[in-house]
Amino acid sequence: MHIDLFQYQISSKNSKASEQSRDLTKMATAVQENLPPVLDSKAEQPPLFDGTIRLYTCYTCPFAQRVWITRNYKGLQDKIKLVPLNLQDRPAWYAEKVYHVNKVPALEHNGKIIGESIDLIKYVDSNFEGPSLFPDDPEKKKFGEELLSYTDTFNRDVYTSFKGDPVKQAGAAFDYLENALKKFDDGPFFLGQFSLADIAYIPFVERFQIFLSEVYKYDITEGRPKLASWIEELNKIDAFKQTKTDPKELVEFYKKHFQAQQ
Repeated sequence: MHIDLFQYQISSKNSKASEQSRDLTKMATAVQENLPPVLDSKAEQPPLFDGTIRLYTCYTCPFAQRVWITRNYKGLQDKIKLVPLNLQDRPAWYAEKVYHVNKVPALEHNGKIIGESIDLIKYVDSNFEGPSLFPDDPEKKKFGEELLSYTDTFNRDVYTSFKGDPVKQAGAAFDYLENALKKFDDGPFFLGQFSLADIAYIPFVERFQIFLSEVYKYDITEGRPKLASWIEELNKIDAFKQTKTDPKELVEFYKKHFQAQQ
């Protein structure tokens, strides 16, 4: 009887934690915004280091999308201004005067320019107000860092499969996510609650799911119920939904980029 009661208490606690996480997600992502126009090679450079915090981004870049989601979730739409660039016709001033690496994302803050998407999502989470996106629990924090470190390997493995047989070659990468989602049971996300780990993966998983389904008829969620639930829950989060790319454009871009290499 004691065991049954203990199990009920754990289940009830996990359920409440999951509900609180969902409520926090709704509270943190209610802001809607009118997106600024994309800047191309003819566009004038915005002022630099004038006190405005700017996120140099591209609306269709998954790396930049990570920081965009983080900004949105923390409710920083009014504090961090988007500067969207056309990467196929990017302004010369961006590399010359803003970020010599000439990539997005980049953040203009406190008189400096910071790049690299994983570093940036950590920076935005640590240096700005809004709900925390990384847990204090040592075990979750350690696993979260492992997940963040694995993102490049995950992306490389799936991208590489596009040059061969994705149905056979990409499975292990998605199995990794399925198993990672089983580690904590106090919510549908990698670390239970929504976190930087989810933000690091979802821009790429979103693209992989659409492309593999459309072109190869491969459902990445088949036989992976945790992954299916994770994607479903993420699609309820406004901070992510506001950053999504048109699926048709996505498929055409991937077809052009990857199938042309075959």
